[in-house]
Amino acid sequence: MKLIDMHAHFFPASLPDFAARFNSQGWPQVVHKNAEQADILIDGKLFRPITHACWDSQKRLADMDKLGIDIQIMCATPVLFAYHRPVEQALALAAWLNDQALELCTPDSQRLKALCQVPMQDIDAACAEVSRCMANGHVGVQIGNHVGLKNLDDEGIVTFLHHCADIGAPVLIHPWDMMAPERMPKYMLPWLVAMPAETQLSILSLILSGAFERLPRSLKICFAHGGGSFPYLIGRVDNAWKHRDIVREDCPNLPSSYMDRFYVDSAVFHPDALALLVKTMGEERVMLGSDYPFPLGEQVIGELVKSHDELGAQTKQRILADNAAEFFNLNQ
Repeated sequence: MKLIDMHAHFFPASLPDFAARFNSQGWPQVVHKNAEQADILIDGKLFRPITHACWDSQKRLADMDKLGIDIQIMCATPVLFAYHRPVEQALALAAWLNDQALELCTPDSQRLKALCQVPMQDIDAACAEVSRCMANGHVGVQIGNHVGLKNLDDEGIVTFLHHCADIGAPVLIHPWDMMAPERMPKYMLPWLVAMPAETQLSILSLILSGAFERLPRSLKICFAHGGGSFPYLIGRVDNAWKHRDIVREDCPNLPSSYMDRFYVDSAVFHPDALALLVKTMGEERVMLGSDYPFPLGEQVIGELVKSHDELGAQTKQRILADNAAEFFNLNQ
């Protein structure tokens, strides 16, 4: 059974000295503890420990062989988005990362694929960079679920999504910069609570604003982590739309009717959650995503799908590979 993991991350072994180049602070740094372990620091404080799987293509390929992964699609770790910086700084980082991503793929470009990142604080620059990257061999683009206080229904972001549709660039929406950190200082609660909420906010911002009415159906867009809390709560949204005019003010159709406009990955970590996700979204809208190589990802990639006793063989194959192959145009 073929496996395509469409949600994996990388982090380079080192970064240019952008702090010196731009005379600004707060850039991530990589501090190596040994050949296989490093820490990401921001302003001298630990952000996250990482391993050489983040930057070592041979380790990545060995893990893929061990787990039976045929193709892996990787993207930068979202802490590198730099949306808060001046556009020239964010573009310099994005362009460097995008070139590095293709370098990581060179040991086996048939099995390793990359999504680019773009400076979403400047839509013209973002459109130009995604066009450059698609021409260079990236298979799509990863963007954050918001840019400062702008949600995905912001007109500039909608313009960018339209551009992606026009050039055939699939889009992965990844939550980041999570809400209310002051209320969640411990236990990784921003990742466990705010990340799913951020993703639901992203999806609803496109649905309830009417943005999907303005975007072409050719847009390929996927939301990470199983769509967050959205699949579980779509009934609540539909009920609100039916009974409150302020909910349907800009949304002409029942919110659940837009679920054929986007995809989600399978990173939900429980068989009952996966069954609900497939039933809600449809088997053609779920793709295998692991969040490799981080501890919150699926450790035995694809096992949740492969071992599920309620999913038939055809459904499993669609989720494990076929949907991603179509989404990212990998059959061409």
